[in-house]
Amino acid sequence: MSDRQICDLRSAICNFPVTVIGGGLAGSEAVWQLARRGIPVRLYEMRPVRVTAAHHTDRLAELVCSNSFRSASLDTAVGLLKEEMRRLGSLVMQVADRTRVPAGSALAVDREQFASELTAAIVALPEVTLVREELSVLPDGLTIVATGPLTSPGLAQCLQQTFGQGYLYFYDAIAPIVTSESIDRSIVFSASRYGKGGEDYLNCPMTRDEYYRFVDAVLHAQTVPTKNFERCVYFEGCMPIEEMARRGPDTLSFGPMRPVGLLDPRTGQRPYAVVQLRQDDHEATLYNMVGFQTKMTYPEQRRVLRMIPGLEHAEFVRLGSLHRNTFINSPRLLLPTLQLRARQHTFVAGQLIGVEGYVESAAAGLLAAINVARVLRDQEGVVPPATTALGSLVQYITDPRRHDFQPMNANYGLFPTIATRERGRDKRRVLAARAARDLQAWIAEHGIDAGTPDLSEVVRAGSGS
Repeated sequence: MSDRQICDLRSAICNFPVTVIGGGLAGSEAVWQLARRGIPVRLYEMRPVRVTAAHHTDRLAELVCSNSFRSASLDTAVGLLKEEMRRLGSLVMQVADRTRVPAGSALAVDREQFASELTAAIVALPEVTLVREELSVLPDGLTIVATGPLTSPGLAQCLQQTFGQGYLYFYDAIAPIVTSESIDRSIVFSASRYGKGGEDYLNCPMTRDEYYRFVDAVLHAQTVPTKNFERCVYFEGCMPIEEMARRGPDTLSFGPMRPVGLLDPRTGQRPYAVVQLRQDDHEATLYNMVGFQTKMTYPEQRRVLRMIPGLEHAEFVRLGSLHRNTFINSPRLLLPTLQLRARQHTFVAGQLIGVEGYVESAAAGLLAAINVARVLRDQEGVVPPATTALGSLVQYITDPRRHDFQPMNANYGLFPTIATRERGRDKRRVLAARAARDLQAWIAEHGIDAGTPDLSEVVRAGSGS
């Protein structure tokens, strides 16, 4: 593209007050937050014109890995973060709550319904113009870059030139999905660990001998090779099972295959290990293999995973895969408002900034949009208190003193300490209560509009019905 073409494109883009690049969770949340404040926004989403290594549809906010948003309990920081987002009027949380499927104490969704409903809500907004093309330049006006870990090469090159320094990156792995009818229910039993959530998970039990034969097969399975010029760094929450197995033969039995709180009804005994399956759609026709991200080749996946009791005849609708996730060196590049230090009309959100997880990514898009709206009103940007889940995460990723930066989930370890005698769960509840008070005071202090119109009304209005 010539300099003149780039200039013309940037000029055309700037006819809108705000441009959002990327229609994933962060970008979609940002668009919703801007539009419901009456701000016209142009959303660029390159799919289906340009596909990625992980997506399968052209819908906004497609979930490419698990269908789980993780724990819904306030005993966990990610559960608290969900509640904070609800109080801030999050679209992602509205749709997730509406499309929820059984998952014990976790919030999991029907991934097809989730993406479809969220897409319908976005395209129905009169303030939103959705452009289906790849954008490889940064506009001159207010912009939110939320292209995620699968940023296209063209835009990645532009960002790298803008940042003036290299990317960091790690590899992410996707877990397989099997059909319900191919699961042997005479072997597999329904239960949740410690009885939390009733019988929301299916469990494939293994004896000691079956477990070690399986681990041996995993260790000797052919895997997709890593390119020799790439540094391979796995995020702990998405570690491929073969990488875990290399840490020691018992690692999987203390990780995703731990059988704690489970009894096999056939024997009345606790299995030596289990493989858990989580419902992936409302009709319960598909099940996700929990924690079974893998980079085994497709033929090897079919061979090895069918060694699992109850999955001998498994029909895989999606096999595991490996892709590169990209993130920037946020402590050096970003302000706590999620603005680039050197280019403050450009905001960055989502996994690209080094937050890890669906909820964390969407929350970053929400905060970026709040601050873009404030810039348009000539107000200073805001950051939630560090005592909140969102504020503590933002503080972590934008602390300029941080070296050797790696992606991070929301967790109570990021919160400021509190003087209390409570420990464990009781202490986490104290932290959650403090976060709720501080968030509410922050909303009131800065006049943040946290109201959320009914989703069905928005969709009906957009369809003209």
